[in-house]
Amino acid sequence: MDYLSRYLPPDFDQSQTVGLIAGRGVYPKLIADRARAKGIRIRLIAFEEEATEELYESFPEDERVRINVGQLGKWLRALRTFDCRYTIAAGQVKPGKLFRGLKADLKAAGLLVKLKRKNAGTIFGAIADELSKNGQLAIDARAFLDDELATTGPITSQFEKIESTHLEHGIHIAQEIARLDIGQGVVVRKGTVIAVEAFEGTDPMLRRAGEFKTDQLVFVKTVKNEQDFRFDVPVFGLRTLETMKEAGITTALLKADSVIILEKARTIAEAEASKIQLIGF
Repeated sequence: MDYLSRYLPPDFDQSQTVGLIAGRGVYPKLIADRARAKGIRIRLIAFEEEATEELYESFPEDERVRINVGQLGKWLRALRTFDCRYTIAAGQVKPGKLFRGLKADLKAAGLLVKLKRKNAGTIFGAIADELSKNGQLAIDARAFLDDELATTGPITSQFEKIESTHLEHGIHIAQEIARLDIGQGVVVRKGTVIAVEAFEGTDPMLRRAGEFKTDQLVFVKTVKNEQDFRFDVPVFGLRTLETMKEAGITTALLKADSVIILEKARTIAEAEASKIQLIGF
């Protein structure tokens, strides 16, 4: 078998079908395009009001389906209909969807009611168990995007000197916040925590940090020590870059081999043009 990705299972069978469970943004389209280019047969489970029309239209009618995010039973039936052996989940779902408009079916409601703690780890773990019972193996969502990941060291030119102790402080705070399952990002300045990412997501946090109208703001994006990359891969792309620009944040520290830089070449070029420095750690 030709080399496909270091994030695939060692026994990955290239002849089997992969079901792409797709949310918002360009991330699912990148997965689909890369997988197809490598000869992987792929089918689409597109979340209603989340997955883009461009992604949906890129699949033939008999290889795609739109399903509400809460209709877990329909996901599972569609995966069986498509004869998928594997699944890969990519793209976000609006945070508020978990509270409004979830439209949980009996399968999803039954799964949720059994969970004593409802957080990303417990919910994703329960979904993985359901997929396994359904005949699918959930694979690492970094698969096929090896060269889109952040790398260690400077990723762009370095436009601003920031003390290493201040960078290390930001990394430490971000890792602690992730360990506590609060979020995966923080903004710091010269040893002070300015903003912490929670349920609202990255961009709202960056906007809050920008309200302080100060210099040397550093955005740090990391992962938990036991990150479940089957369902939760942090991403950094043009939208986040534009939010940083608007907020006056000119440095981003990204966890190497963990954060996907969406449309990497284009994002790096735009960061260079905007004098925003990206650094992998």
